[in-house]
Amino acid sequence: MGTPLAASAINTAEIVASSLSPDCMAYRVVGVCYWLFCTNFGCKVKESAKVRHYVPDAVVSSYANTGENPWSELRMLSSSNSTARGGGDGSAGVAFENDLAKYKNADVIGHPGGAVFSQFAGQSGYACSGAGQLLMPYFLSTLDSLAWRRNIPELVFPEALTPGMREIGSRSKGNLWGAIYPRGGFLHGVDDHKCAAVVAQRAADIVTRRGQIHVYQPLLAKAKAGYWPAGAVKESDPQTGKWQELTPTQSKTCTTFPNNGPHVQSPRGDYAWALWRPYTCCKRKGQTFLGSTDFSGGDQ
Repeated sequence: MGTPLAASAINTAEIVASSLSPDCMAYRVVGVCYWLFCTNFGCKVKESAKVRHYVPDAVVSSYANTGENPWSELRMLSSSNSTARGGGDGSAGVAFENDLAKYKNADVIGHPGGAVFSQFAGQSGYACSGAGQLLMPYFLSTLDSLAWRRNIPELVFPEALTPGMREIGSRSKGNLWGAIYPRGGFLHGVDDHKCAAVVAQRAADIVTRRGQIHVYQPLLAKAKAGYWPAGAVKESDPQTGKWQELTPTQSKTCTTFPNNGPHVQSPRGDYAWALWRPYTCCKRKGQTFLGSTDFSGGDQ
């Protein structure tokens, strides 16, 4: 159960504090890494633990009114401009309207809790670094108006035209929240919280891939010896990423969409989640990385 926050807003201090979540971090030792360590007197093989845990890479905000990101200190990054002015619902919001058109802006900004989280994770052992850089704007929908507001060109992509393809939930299970494509701000639904979650997933889908037809910066790190970074986020797959709600309720746990809730509706239509992604790494113990052995649950 989360803690309600006043006026659906959240500040940097609250976001930093939220990163101290053992459930979201899910720290575990998954194997052993081998390093060749050489000196003038010869070489020997050294070992180090191979660990896997989640890192809060970014804060993803999904909100109705342009220029009103619920992360109060970062609002100025996504103010209205000549191509991105309005927002909100396409009708009066009557609950029985199954075809209610909604619109959400989305921002993906580097999580501010990096230093605090690293210290927290380090208490369990060696900690991996994430891809997110402090307060870096990876995606601001106000700068991506052609794709985000007009769905050009993704409106005609196969993923957008094929029912059942790239969807959060499913019709057969009765828990369909919405489709990933087209990855824009418009969608149809009566549950504002679920619509906001779908938009957040769309934004994460964009920034965790390279070469997308959007205005953004990739939220990706490069693999190196003894370091296996997170890849593309896939809906409903916790092995690629998971979500911690920050507002309108602040959760101490992480989940994927769809989930059973509780789904608290924001009176202003603004929501924010921390995006946690899995990283695997081991401490360097020599000049040359020789490889690694996994115990159970290792995926590299």
